[in-house]
Amino acid sequence: MMIQISAGQGPAECQLAVAKLFEALKKEYGDIEMLSGKRGCERGCFDSICFQTEQDLSGLEGTVLWICKSPFRRNHKRKNWYVDVSIIPQQNKIASDRDYRMETFHCGGNGGQNVNKVETGVRIIHIPTGIAAQSTEERSQYQNRRRAMDKLQKKLYDLQQAEKEKQTHAAWREHNRIVRGNPVRIYEGEKFIRTFSADRGC
Repeated sequence: MMIQISAGQGPAECQLAVAKLFEALKKEYGDIEMLSGKRGCERGCFDSICFQTEQDLSGLEGTVLWICKSPFRRNHKRKNWYVDVSIIPQQNKIASDRDYRMETFHCGGNGGQNVNKVETGVRIIHIPTGIAAQSTEERSQYQNRRRAMDKLQKKLYDLQQAEKEKQTHAAWREHNRIVRGNPVRIYEGEKFIRTFSADRGC
């Protein structure tokens, strides 16, 4: 599962809450691994952190509230700082050597005496996606197989890039969305002590 903690458009205090929440979750769930982090405007702060875990943390999705006096602005009256926790869709895994099916067929048109006698045309289908590519340009089945595979790999690469772009857009969309109210967890004080939890990690 891939998860993002984000300060959204929040100030440095929210960015500090992102870092503190990540550290708290690492202690709570041992297998958490950071994938990426965008540093905030103050030392030790993060605008967003993306991490992965084998645990089911879907109950953590939502808003987390940190109640604390600002450690950066001494006379600031605000004490409630919100961060967003979002599940990021996993990128689909696309290519594997065993996921292809190859078909051969007779070619028509120009190509010499082998045209209608030998199945030189090649079609390769990527089974998980149904994407296919074929080649009839070459005179030998081997050459057509190589050409068809090159075409197919290009199609799969384009699909993979589209998946990455979709994942990036999902992360950016969630980064800008913070719903205040009804937090799934509440932490308090500079020691970041959890005082309320509505998720299954309580």
